[in-house]
Amino acid sequence: MTTNNTLSNSGFVSLVGAGPGDPDLLTVKGLKVIQAADVVVYDRLVSDDILALADRSAEMIYVGKKLDFHCVPQEQINQILVQKALEGKRVVRLKGGDSFIFGRGGEELEELAKFGIKYEVVPGITAAAGATAYAGIPLTHRDHAQSVQFITGHVQKDGREIEWQSLAHSNNTLVFYMGLKQSGHICDKLITHGLAASTPCAIIENGTRYDQRVLRGTLAQLPALASGAKSPALIVIGSVTSLSEKLQWFEQR
Repeated sequence: MTTNNTLSNSGFVSLVGAGPGDPDLLTVKGLKVIQAADVVVYDRLVSDDILALADRSAEMIYVGKKLDFHCVPQEQINQILVQKALEGKRVVRLKGGDSFIFGRGGEELEELAKFGIKYEVVPGITAAAGATAYAGIPLTHRDHAQSVQFITGHVQKDGREIEWQSLAHSNNTLVFYMGLKQSGHICDKLITHGLAASTPCAIIENGTRYDQRVLRGTLAQLPALASGAKSPALIVIGSVTSLSEKLQWFEQR
């Protein structure tokens, strides 16, 4: 594919975060651009309710990914976005959660920029904020955590390890995305670097959806909890998770 700046001026791409699952958490701006789209390129975790907001005439292109399997390679997704924009289409790239938090949105925009394609970013509620809120887990709390960190459970391509020592603090909340398969490794590394085995933790499965499930335990129990959980799921580690039973509201409702 060659650069064509003259054609790209008429096309436009909106990078939209669809939120963590509950369709009511989509932003008003996200709704507007989805309704106006000629093409919607969407991921696996985008709900049917949100997809139904697109115009009936819009071209719907599924490029979903699931654990250990990419339906469409990232390079091909980039090409689809570029090609549709060069055709003069209004394209919505629709992702679960927020596109800039472990969503590879930055990589896709870099490709669009190579071709001089105009774009915008419509933020979404990231899974860490949405799922924990629906589970009754405040990410920060004066009596529990003064900081929060979002970490990917995927190993870097070059094999670089996470700086575990910087994570193992009792006044910190840790949220691991895509960490179920690495739960044993996460548990071992955090305990090895000084975090107490008794530190409360939770796994939030299908966060904000009607079938949300919260599994609670301690850091030492994390691998056992993960063995009974299914993706999509978040791992939350820190004393704030001990508030979940007291503050839960969504499961009760």
